[in-house]
Amino acid sequence: MVEIPSKKEMYCALEERHGVETQKKFSEASVAICGLGGLGSNIAIMLARAGIGRLHLMDYDRVDISNLNRQQYIVSQLGMYKTQALRDTLHVIAPYCEVTIDTLRITEQNIKELLNDEKIICEAFDKAEEKAMLVNGVMENFPDKYLISGSGMSGFSSANSIRTRKVTDHLYICGDEVSDMDDGIGLVASRVTLCAAHQAHMILRILMQEYEP
Repeated sequence: MVEIPSKKEMYCALEERHGVETQKKFSEASVAICGLGGLGSNIAIMLARAGIGRLHLMDYDRVDISNLNRQQYIVSQLGMYKTQALRDTLHVIAPYCEVTIDTLRITEQNIKELLNDEKIICEAFDKAEEKAMLVNGVMENFPDKYLISGSGMSGFSSANSIRTRKVTDHLYICGDEVSDMDDGIGLVASRVTLCAAHQAHMILRILMQEYEP
């Protein structure tokens, strides 16, 4: 059986990859991920692999067979709450990442309490109305926090139409901003993961104090 590397060994390996100062910023960071479907589950794994120190995962849903084509869950996790299943997966990938979970639906009533502690918030919901609620709630209650939102990643259109756009100094939107799953266009792993990668990468850039023009 393979011995799990020590926290110091894993940290040093990340330092060699990212640089000492950059890795220090990543390791001291805390990021909230709202929604753990195709976007959120992929974003969480990317950030954990980068050595983000703390992840706050929020979702109310359970793993369903329909999720397996694009979300980071496995057959043995069917029926589990996504928060618990993803926490288990992250523990295997990045055992020293601190993972906090809230298994609930984010609403206008609890948004302020749930998102109070993180400087960076990642919106990864499926439904447009939930996306709008979160974006409006964060901008109203936390205007100084960074918010990275996903919009438009359905179908088989060109990968090159997925992009990151700076809306304000603290709001970024990733996606094609056109395609909509409610239009009958399916969500496929390749394009959803592209959008998730844009969101995760923008979070890392913000932590490095590198911003989109």
